[in-house]
Amino acid sequence: MNQEEIQKICIEKNVLLEDSLIKNLSSLEDPLLFGFLLDKLKSLSGKKFITNNLFEKNEKIIKKFFGELALKKGVNEIEFYKFPKEFSIKNLKKIENSINSYEEGAVKILASSFSMGKKLEVKDFVYHFRNRYEDLKDILNEKEELENLVSINKLSNEKQKFSVIGMVYSKKITKNKNILLEIEDLTGKLNVLISSSKEDLLKESEDITLDSVLGFKGVGNSEILFANEIFFPEAYLSERKKSLSEEYALFIGDIHYGSKNFLEKDFLNFLNFLNEETPESRKIKYLFIVGDLVTGIGNYPNQEPDLKIKDLEEQFQKIAELLGKIRKDIKIIISPGNHDCVRLMEPQPLLDEKYAWPLYELENVILLGNPSMVNIGEMEGFEGFNVLIYHGFSFPFYANNIPKLIEEKTMNQPEKIMSYLLKNRHLAPTHASTQFFPSEKDGLLIKKTPDIFVSGHTHKSGAAYFNNVLALSVSSWEGLTPYQEKFGNKPDHCKVPMFNLKTRQIKILDFETGQDGIKLSSEELK
Repeated sequence: MNQEEIQKICIEKNVLLEDSLIKNLSSLEDPLLFGFLLDKLKSLSGKKFITNNLFEKNEKIIKKFFGELALKKGVNEIEFYKFPKEFSIKNLKKIENSINSYEEGAVKILASSFSMGKKLEVKDFVYHFRNRYEDLKDILNEKEELENLVSINKLSNEKQKFSVIGMVYSKKITKNKNILLEIEDLTGKLNVLISSSKEDLLKESEDITLDSVLGFKGVGNSEILFANEIFFPEAYLSERKKSLSEEYALFIGDIHYGSKNFLEKDFLNFLNFLNEETPESRKIKYLFIVGDLVTGIGNYPNQEPDLKIKDLEEQFQKIAELLGKIRKDIKIIISPGNHDCVRLMEPQPLLDEKYAWPLYELENVILLGNPSMVNIGEMEGFEGFNVLIYHGFSFPFYANNIPKLIEEKTMNQPEKIMSYLLKNRHLAPTHASTQFFPSEKDGLLIKKTPDIFVSGHTHKSGAAYFNNVLALSVSSWEGLTPYQEKFGNKPDHCKVPMFNLKTRQIKILDFETGQDGIKLSSEELK
């Protein structure tokens, strides 16, 4: 890039660069990459003026940052020259990911969230919901049952059979116990009535949430549609794939390091298991940590008495020391949760280097945003497993507002909440269910159906299949706190699902009780 291009991006980012730094960075060719770099440098320094000296102090963090970008962009080789004193990047070599040779522990990032600070405008929310509607409409369009599909503004006053796709704007129960929805597409609004005489359809419609995008088929006109069928954009896989090689993936979350109730002895037992020289342990190649790595500070009223470590940076330092004990051939994939001191608005960016820098120094750690999608185990003859990672901050909303989920007490069965979200193809379809950061493409939309969907947040262990998608919920490594007890939470502790990529067998390892584990085959998970 030339200096004029650099200055333009600096103005957009509200950043000033030292002259010598501008010269060194001019070797960068990609403006988007340069923008990402400025965001990271600004977060590291906390200042608008960035100097060459900043690179010298943060060499490892910056190299780690470019490594994460390389994985995200499909780049697997980065050349550094004259680093760090005269930092420059000569080039980025884009090399196609080869599947002609097998590499154990292969991880590919398919989607993740990077922090791109910008001033929000009303149009950002408009584009966000419009593009969400278009994406889900494309999915629903593939359903052949939606016959005579029309846009709302094309409807006439004459009675006719038709189908329509719309976003649910409102929902109410009439005096005759019918359910009346108001839906909208990009052309207008339409009332949809589900009659109380259609018991099965009425039962299904009771669980419709606002802002979900659905298909409806029935009879009506431009004023109202009397629905005979409802179509969800649900995630679906035709089969449950199996790897050619026997590798294991483990899933944990909600460690809450820094809490007085952190179950350190049990966590150390888990680390010892990972490092054992047994045939089973040696096959472990992936460890997913699904948010709330640390307990954080100021996350709920009167949290301080529950803290053993009251400094956020120290919390990250100590958990990094523990994770650093794990053998290096295990890839540790970490995404944030609401306790990890990143923004609460979702999608959430990577853990903040200012506090979590020790994790950036661990060579086998891959840091992601929340939510993220990664592929594991790809090799010649096998495309690998796509794993959707979401911490689960939206779960309480659906557990407390959707009739079926309320009835089944799903805060204790979070895999059922996960199945509901897979059915809607969205991690937080209702506007009020989580704080969100609007973007051109909805980062909470489940556009690509995963093989595995893993979450935490509820501190409950669970596993279930929905349309051949494996939903896994992880337990906690924090004992019951007074705050949890106040709300009637009954967490599970130290239970670790271990997934065999070749057989799909799931073994639940219990490090709290010392039991050998409970074996469940995929056939037993319906």
